[in-house]
Amino acid sequence: MGALEEAHLAAACACEEEDDDLELLGGEADAMEPAVRALLAGLGEDERREGLRRTPKRVAKAFRDGTRGYRQKVKDIVQGALFPEVGVDKRTGSAGGTGGQVVVRDIELFSYCESCLLPFSIQCHVGYVPSGGRVVGLSKLSRVSDVFAKRLQNPQRLANEVCGALHASIQPAGVAVALQCWHIPLPENLECKTLQGWIRTSHSSCSGVFEGENSTFWCDFLALLKLRGIDMEVDNHSASIPWCPLRSHEVPLSNGPCKKSSTNGMVSAVTSMLLSLGEDPLRKELLGTPQRYVQWLMKFRACNLDVKLNGFTLGNVSIYERPGGGTVDHGAIRSELHLPFCAQCEHHLLPFYGVVHIGYFDSGSGEGIDRSHFQALVHFYGCKLQVQERMTRQIAEAVYSVSHNGVMVVVEANHICMISRGVEKIRSNTATIAVLGQFLTDPSAKARFLQNVLDTAGPAV
Repeated sequence: MGALEEAHLAAACACEEEDDDLELLGGEADAMEPAVRALLAGLGEDERREGLRRTPKRVAKAFRDGTRGYRQKVKDIVQGALFPEVGVDKRTGSAGGTGGQVVVRDIELFSYCESCLLPFSIQCHVGYVPSGGRVVGLSKLSRVSDVFAKRLQNPQRLANEVCGALHASIQPAGVAVALQCWHIPLPENLECKTLQGWIRTSHSSCSGVFEGENSTFWCDFLALLKLRGIDMEVDNHSASIPWCPLRSHEVPLSNGPCKKSSTNGMVSAVTSMLLSLGEDPLRKELLGTPQRYVQWLMKFRACNLDVKLNGFTLGNVSIYERPGGGTVDHGAIRSELHLPFCAQCEHHLLPFYGVVHIGYFDSGSGEGIDRSHFQALVHFYGCKLQVQERMTRQIAEAVYSVSHNGVMVVVEANHICMISRGVEKIRSNTATIAVLGQFLTDPSAKARFLQNVLDTAGPAV
């Protein structure tokens, strides 16, 4: 009936390439695997089904990769990386040019939000003023930043810890750190095309010569960021924006079981995961975190596929009546583009998000399918444990069951599991295509639909 094109292979390979490394985790990761199994059971999933059998090991590895900073020391990174600047005396600010400032911009990082255990994206900028005629290897600024990013964090503490650690370890005249951070929103709030509605905040921290309202070093630091189109002065208002969207949800401020809750077992499982990572679940900032993470996961709980969806009963009832004996105008291609979605990767329990484009041949009735039905359909197949290839095919088959002539579905998505784990392919984006009916035999129709997607494309997802 249908066909997934060559792009089908891209995401599948991405989620399986680390399988050979799973056995290297050792016994410490085993303590986390029963907790992940409890989460899968709470989501109504069968851990023995294909796609989930190795999920407990994958999730354990992803969390350990994402929190490896707990097991790293700054002094081990910086030690031996301080170099004398030849031909420069020991005056403060004499290295690195007039003013003595060295700035590394656009360091791409990922961290885990301590309020909900979801990853967030960071663009980090670090500057320092050398002293004592010594400079530090530039890569060390990035590596030290990553040590603190690879812990359960909030953005302001991350900025403070990076700044403090660099000042203590390289003993410069001063350090400046600026962060631009993006937190994934709740699935129901994915309405914006730009970054799919991610919550953006900016934060900074400084020491030494960068401190003070009239510091020329801080002004120079901001000016050097502006050369890259980064205006921290404009972004400073965002520091007051609520950071974690799940913080707005009322949860008990304890990490023990609650009375009469069907998710008690899941909350206890997440608490044991925190312990396995070496964290203290009773730390003030982590109170309520297991409940928030469970709230997020429950948005992707398994459900029965044979349900009525906004007047759209899958597989047996058309949204519109097909005219009896009418002639189908196969030249009329209808499309609904840029339908946002957020799903949960069943391999790593990490989100993937993006947009869905749907094209189909008009039945000849002149009445197309309402966009709200398509959005409901995308939400229906997206809000569960999924893989992008399967979701693409399921959406195509559901639309084909009511349009009957031909359907083409393109899904473009960013996978957090590709950019927050060991592979860290920051700019990667995965596209999948499902083609059914007349689109299979009509190359010109496929070309027209894809051109329509291109013509209406906004900022990359």
